Amino acid sequence: MKLEKFSYDNQIVKMFLFATILWGVVGMLVGVIAALQIFIPEMNFGTSWLTFGRIRPLHTNAVIFAFVGNGIFAGVYYSLQRLLKTRMWSDKLSRINFWGWQLIIVSAALTLPLGITSGKEYAELEWPIDIAIAGIWVVFGWNMFATILKRRERHLYVAIWFYIATFVTVAVLHIFNSFEMPVNFLKSYSAYAGVQDALVQWWYGHNAVAFFLTTPYLGLMYYFIPKASGRPVYSYRLSIIHFWALIFIYIWAGPHHLLYTALPDWAQSLGTVFSLMLIAPSWGGMLNGLLTLRGAWDKVRDEPILKFFVVAVTCYGMSTLEGPLLSLKNVNAISHYTDWTIAHVHIGGLGWNGFLTFGMVYFLIPKLFNTKLHSKRLANVHFWIGTLGILFYALPMYWAGFTQALMWKQFRPEGMLLYPNFLETVIQLKPMYAMRAFGGTLFLIGALLMVYNVVKTVKVGSFVANEDAEAPALEGKYKSHAGENWHRWIERRPVQMLVGSLVVILIGGIVEIIPTMLISENVPTINAVQPYTPLELEGRDIYIREGCNNCHSQMIRPFRDEVARYGEYSKAGEFVYDHPFLWGSKRTGPDLHRVGNKYPDSWHFHHMLDPRTMSPGSLMPPYPWLFENELSMDDTEKKISVMRTLGVPYEEGYETQAVADLQAQARGIQASLAEDDLEISENMEIIALIAYLQRLGTDISNPEFTESNQGSESAAN
Repeated sequence: MKLEKFSYDNQIVKMFLFATILWGVVGMLVGVIAALQIFIPEMNFGTSWLTFGRIRPLHTNAVIFAFVGNGIFAGVYYSLQRLLKTRMWSDKLSRINFWGWQLIIVSAALTLPLGITSGKEYAELEWPIDIAIAGIWVVFGWNMFATILKRRERHLYVAIWFYIATFVTVAVLHIFNSFEMPVNFLKSYSAYAGVQDALVQWWYGHNAVAFFLTTPYLGLMYYFIPKASGRPVYSYRLSIIHFWALIFIYIWAGPHHLLYTALPDWAQSLGTVFSLMLIAPSWGGMLNGLLTLRGAWDKVRDEPILKFFVVAVTCYGMSTLEGPLLSLKNVNAISHYTDWTIAHVHIGGLGWNGFLTFGMVYFLIPKLFNTKLHSKRLANVHFWIGTLGILFYALPMYWAGFTQALMWKQFRPEGMLLYPNFLETVIQLKPMYAMRAFGGTLFLIGALLMVYNVVKTVKVGSFVANEDAEAPALEGKYKSHAGENWHRWIERRPVQMLVGSLVVILIGGIVEIIPTMLISENVPTINAVQPYTPLELEGRDIYIREGCNNCHSQMIRPFRDEVARYGEYSKAGEFVYDHPFLWGSKRTGPDLHRVGNKYPDSWHFHHMLDPRTMSPGSLMPPYPWLFENELSMDDTEKKISVMRTLGVPYEEGYETQAVADLQAQARGIQASLAEDDLEISENMEIIALIAYLQRLGTDISNPEFTESNQGSESAAN
């Protein structure tokens, strides 16, 4: 059979690999700064753009979409060409993919510290960037699929199944979760509200973990572990079960992030059941990865690449066992909102994604530059420092999580909370937070050692931009063999593989989301709940801009301790005008859903100016810029109009009255502050934030509506 000559495009692999290293260091550095600020708030150096609430989403976006995202592209562009024995379909599309993705990352790095955010966790970027992400993702998928169609290998290897599922699912998740109504070029409101927004957001958020941090990396695992170990994948049949079961079950599990919240019980139960089922395919995949090393374990002792891979796959297994256990309601009641979740996430992030990426870098750099790694010893040092970093990060966070849960829920024999002041529980955690920062620093130092090792390797190597290869052309007709596995049929039909993956992932999403959108009983209404006033709406946007929802939840669960600490539990009908929802996922500070009218305006004034004057020992940073920035009312009318379009019942034409009402309410707060000898202009941002905080959770306390409200909730439940 005649061999065809062609070449692999290593240039695009190198570009993505260098971007992976660069953004990885940046993302980890921002993470260390954020970790330090948790117990040393002065580490923001008094600047708004460096404050925890703003850089926390910068850290998560940098690590997930910049570090891991570039790692995905580097691994896919390298492995896809070799698995299909062909060059990428279009070098131009590859470059558009690269430069477009870097432009998106830079846009995120510029906008998030400025407080330009949608407020939706892991989807904080504003609508123009969302559109750019969708466009670049389509370019990636187009190039990938066109390459698959011109392949010289008949059957698609298991890694490519995961790449296809990743492409189609991420596209669906991103587009559906990003429906929003623009106010201006840098401000929008989510198209969904309250409970529906929460469900869609965590359907997206959980599956961003599943289909951005997991499935593409499983594809990389199935490619790089056999290559690095010289052993074939342990079980082909296990690969089939792993793939189809994983992508089908994963998509259902999102509601486990909302247990005991106002989300309907049936949706919570579905999330729990499918999360438990997820253990089987996840561990099947983990075992398939580890058992691939059968007969090659002696290499692990000497080869740092395999060391990284072994720990990565082990962390994948630990994380995918722990995740379903955290989905059990009795466990979730303890773990949710605590640092236990942070530990769980970082076992996956540092161990699975981080170490698999490091192993891939050490594997690829010598091959791309046609030389040996500068120092295996240094790579081994990196491995051990990184491993210690994971331990020093995760173990204190587990300890902190257990401490929080125990202290939050502890009662005196007399029936009162043992620790009624939330701050008492925070101060106890400072040593754990310090150890967490130390662990993160170790992990960063390890990554910097890798940078040094890569630079030294590149300097002595000779880059092979176009790697020559040859392979026979694909024959036009295929004859199946006797006894051939039934799955081989779809492995040679990429279009059917894509359609099949799409159908499988859509089932769970449709069953969970459509009823919540269409059946009104899922979200009981409360007559007393009214739209935010224009000033409160502006204050809410400041709350979102400052990232307050990264530390404070707005969801009181129906537990004795939470009701005793915060007040009446939260009800679904209270959030029907919240675009977006702000329930949060972590309580570094206390829940704020019933903070309205709990303190006088002057308390919030002092607390935002210097939290320690009101709460001695507080770890919350001061927000002096709220007292210096004038509130912009340029878009107030437009915001009212957009909210009405989204279904918030402002009267037609209210826009023209909105600014006058805003100013009148602001003068009222100004007068209230003046009574306590606090002088400030009515036009300052702090006035709007106080208005919003004083509104939180107060609707159901209106005595005029109490009876009808309770009736409405009871009937619906």
